[in-house]
Amino acid sequence: MLGHLPHAMAAVGLVLALSVPGSAAGQAWPNRPVTMVIPFGAGSGVDVLGRVLAQPLSEILGQQVLVENVAGAGGMTGTARVAKAVADGSVFVLGNVGTHALNPTLYRKPLYNVVDDFAPVVLIGDTPQVLIARADLPVNNLPEFVTYLKANQARMQYGSPGIGSAAPLGCVLLNSAVQVEVTHVPYRSGGAAMQDLMAGRLDYQCPLLAIALPQIESKKVKALAVLTRNRVAVLPGLASAHEQGLTDFEVSAWNAFFFPHGTPPAIVQRLHDATVAALNSSAVQTRLQQVGAEPSSPDRRSPDYMQGFIAGEIKKWAAVVKAAGVNAE
Repeated sequence: MLGHLPHAMAAVGLVLALSVPGSAAGQAWPNRPVTMVIPFGAGSGVDVLGRVLAQPLSEILGQQVLVENVAGAGGMTGTARVAKAVADGSVFVLGNVGTHALNPTLYRKPLYNVVDDFAPVVLIGDTPQVLIARADLPVNNLPEFVTYLKANQARMQYGSPGIGSAAPLGCVLLNSAVQVEVTHVPYRSGGAAMQDLMAGRLDYQCPLLAIALPQIESKKVKALAVLTRNRVAVLPGLASAHEQGLTDFEVSAWNAFFFPHGTPPAIVQRLHDATVAALNSSAVQTRLQQVGAEPSSPDRRSPDYMQGFIAGEIKKWAAVVKAAGVNAE
């Protein structure tokens, strides 16, 4: 019997290690490639952000982080895929204000429960929205745009990636603030909407800066205002809506990682720590700024912070959506 004691003690040690919630899981994870689901199409603002983070996360975690675009239903299709996935750390979603704050109110029958179906990991940061117009629209700033819009609202159109995304609400809020009613044209992706704006088939949009930046820099569209209180570093010459008379107007989209509910806490913490390490990298910070994103401050990154933050965001945007009279099936 004594001859088997080392094996017995080793077995006891293994049992004890596994009995500590998430400890062994956290140390072993990931032992295979991990999938980051992006619930919007390739080339969208969320997609750009996800791909900025995928490579450094792969290097930090020691396993490849695969990007999978699962678009549809305002981001609900891909987000629901993660909500229903096995909670073993094999898949997580890059959610945003649309998927985790707007959709619970926008849709009469959401495909998931934001509070019950997810384990928040980390708040990545914010991407401001920007007002852009077709290149030949005869205006050069926000006050001129508002004057033109009020005079021509009956025959103008604005586009977006669809009702369930944050993008249309930027223009909805803008239209409401300046008291106009303009036809909304929803698209399946931000890229398709951008193509029609560049072709002159739309008059304006309020996309994420991340998706609009290349077209702004190449002057294929006309940038009229960043829809925030302050200017952004990547476009220092573009005045904010606040500066141009729309006082305290601010529309931006936050992004965050979520695992399925029930994912071991140590795995959640491991991805959290890896993401924080990536966000603290000067190379990642530079790249995020280049695509118009602002990393979250350290005090806003913990899973505990996110629990309260998400609840507050759902409540805040519910009031906005109801006041604007926007809804989706």
